[in-house]
Amino acid sequence: MNGQQAKPKGDALLVFLYDKIVDYQNLESAYTQQMRGYRKYRKDNIVFDIAKQINMLQLWNDLKHERYMPGEYLRFRVYEPKERWVSAPRIRDKIVQFAVHRQIHEHLRTKWISSSFGCIDERGTQAAVDHVQRMLRQCEQKNGTGWIVKVDASKFFYSIDRDILKRILLKYEFDDATYRLLCTIIDSSPEGEKGLPLGNVTSQDLANVYLNEIDQYAKRYLGIKWYCRYMDDIIAVVPTREAAQQLLFDLKLFMRKRLKLEAHPKKSQFFPLQQGVNAYGFKIYTTHRLVRDDSKRRMKRRMKAMDRKLKAGLIEERDVVQSVNAWLGHARHSNSYNLARKIFAPYPYIRVEGEHFFLGKV
Repeated sequence: MNGQQAKPKGDALLVFLYDKIVDYQNLESAYTQQMRGYRKYRKDNIVFDIAKQINMLQLWNDLKHERYMPGEYLRFRVYEPKERWVSAPRIRDKIVQFAVHRQIHEHLRTKWISSSFGCIDERGTQAAVDHVQRMLRQCEQKNGTGWIVKVDASKFFYSIDRDILKRILLKYEFDDATYRLLCTIIDSSPEGEKGLPLGNVTSQDLANVYLNEIDQYAKRYLGIKWYCRYMDDIIAVVPTREAAQQLLFDLKLFMRKRLKLEAHPKKSQFFPLQQGVNAYGFKIYTTHRLVRDDSKRRMKRRMKAMDRKLKAGLIEERDVVQSVNAWLGHARHSNSYNLARKIFAPYPYIRVEGEHFFLGKV
């Protein structure tokens, strides 16, 4: 298979995960996870479920004898938070990817730094936001001021070099069968010569493997104290403008030379700490945080559209409330009580809980 280098044997401690991945109970658990909620009503899932035992046994047999090959992807366009194409695997391949993710995730995360937050169990957006605000405060307390460096990879998932990714995976000391399966999933991408499908469960794990290289470079080689990454969105805080300028240059150069990624020309920049930083759904300052302007605009548009559908009898009130509560769950991690009241004031059926449910008012 193209790009699948031979594994070094030597004294390396190999992690034998393949038997755990192809264990029938693990596949059953992956199947159950895939069929949760609304997913079980999809046509592809219903057809698979009709002959579940036969399909599961065939899949288990193919994996056990390393005959598994991924099928074609479903392609569709999404428009939020921005327009892009998504390639999603069918249920048979999703089961395999969930089974792989369940077994490799814990091994992978032991290699990652503590300030990496994207798609890692027991970490997430809110933990990343808390970490960034803590970095800003610590820098200000120690230096009186500071500078923020923000780096974002341009079209990240579509730009991942699959050969580089497979070479990086060699460092993680998987057994040969697990490594071959991971390469098979990587090579199944329909994105062309480069890239990983956004719809793959394993793409999140593999993206962290890819960007862990820049994490290690920033923390171990450059010695950056205040550093945070959520997927391809990197934030660092340094004491001086000169340090910020140099760090931005170093990170962009590393991405280009070592990972063949280009930094987004508009989103990759440095600026004074007092300006705060737009990151992970919030505008973060040392003293407070706010919901980002684009999130506010999207919620206002969505609310107007849902209200029209509700009045036309196309949806029920509980559907609107459920959608709003999801946004409020995000907004409550910021100082946005007054904002929430203002947005939903024209809709008496929407209840915004008291300010004590939010971080506070600004």
